[in-house]
Amino acid sequence: MPLIPIGVSARHIHLSKEDLFTLFGEGYELTNFKDLSQPGQYAAQETVAIVGPRGQFEKVRILGPIRPQTQIEVSRTDAFSLGIHPPVRESGQIADTPGLRVIGPQGEVNLENGVIVAARHIHFHTSDAAKWGIQDKQLLRVQLRGERPLIFEDVIARVSDQFALDLHIDTDEGNAAGVKTGDQAELLL
Repeated sequence: MPLIPIGVSARHIHLSKEDLFTLFGEGYELTNFKDLSQPGQYAAQETVAIVGPRGQFEKVRILGPIRPQTQIEVSRTDAFSLGIHPPVRESGQIADTPGLRVIGPQGEVNLENGVIVAARHIHFHTSDAAKWGIQDKQLLRVQLRGERPLIFEDVIARVSDQFALDLHIDTDEGNAAGVKTGDQAELLL
């Protein structure tokens, strides 16, 4: 069975240019702190606070580059702490999702929507997808053999020649299986 590198994703935010400028000042540019597994993606040096009806988190990492719309990705546990109920969604699908207040060093933004619990997914380069007969948006199963082995179902395949092979799960899912970034999952074909 094919092995897939695991990336456990902590809470983070993707910013639009407009919101970046509101939070950090006109013309501000993000500073690359660390490259991520996907080509061209990086964790920025900059962080913000996110505030919900029941709680808040400080130092939430911004991921770059900037995007057309602001999106916050949290785990179900984070959402409970914040006092919100975001749906499980694919990245970019923010219609009918809750919003939060985002606080930066130069200002704040009150988002009407944009908070999701990211659907677990695997980024496939087109060559890997072709090798294993995987289609974009196909639902897959993966087995994680951490301290507490488990099988995840409904893992969405995302296929592009811009992607590097990587399974993305959130911190709740990583903790449930006892796995960390850099471990491997087995694709169940």
